[in-house]
Amino acid sequence: MQTISDDDSTYQTKPASLSFFSRTFPSLSFYPKFAGIVYRASLVARQGAVYGDDAWGQSSLEVLTALETVGVTVQTTGLSFLSQTPGPVIIVGNHLSVLETVVLPAHIIPYKSVTFVVKESLIHVPVFKHIMRSRNPIIVTRSNPRHDLKVVLDQGCDRLSRGVSIIIFPQTTRAPFNPEQFSTIAIKLAKKASVPIIPLALLTDAWENGRLMKDFGRIKPVRKVHFAFGEPMTVEGKGNDTHQAVIDFIQEHLASWGRESLAGGC
Repeated sequence: MQTISDDDSTYQTKPASLSFFSRTFPSLSFYPKFAGIVYRASLVARQGAVYGDDAWGQSSLEVLTALETVGVTVQTTGLSFLSQTPGPVIIVGNHLSVLETVVLPAHIIPYKSVTFVVKESLIHVPVFKHIMRSRNPIIVTRSNPRHDLKVVLDQGCDRLSRGVSIIIFPQTTRAPFNPEQFSTIAIKLAKKASVPIIPLALLTDAWENGRLMKDFGRIKPVRKVHFAFGEPMTVEGKGNDTHQAVIDFIQEHLASWGRESLAGGC
């Protein structure tokens, strides 16, 4: 698939006129489009057809476009750090909504094959489960830290050895960034596999978490979406400095976007 960036570094939603319905009812306009994208992708994955990187990236790009057609504005910086870093990497960032899960592949796949570390419940979600399983994710329980660490280290090294980059959200739930809950699991994997860390700061609350169904909250186009990829970092020693550098990167970007984390640095 083609890159979403014109200059291989940044992406910015282009201004466009919106229909009255999309402008007035963004959630009602977006979700039918999203359901159609997911359903079509799921059919391909479920039937055993090839649903590879390009297909996943294309579906993700369609979701991004659907968000933009209801007024959501996306700004992404640092894509050149993905394109210019050879080999697989570990992308580690904060986690705020389902938006990053469905939109990040469009940003990353033009440069690197990628998968996620996901909680077990995600591979049982109707329709969506076929897509997620086809991407060979690393599945964790989020209830047994010792077991999850072993799974991430073992399976993570396997994916990385095959050239597949990994996205990890070390904070265990979608929430405002809290450094005290930001685990070092990505740092441990990067050190064991001898691959670089690329920090990712994001602000994606334009897609709110729902009250009844967590994945399906309101779409709020007034809130700009931000993604910022940082320079690759090499883990040295115990990795404490790298871990803190990732935290600092996220906090600095959140502050520049008018948001603060829940707590100070570690």
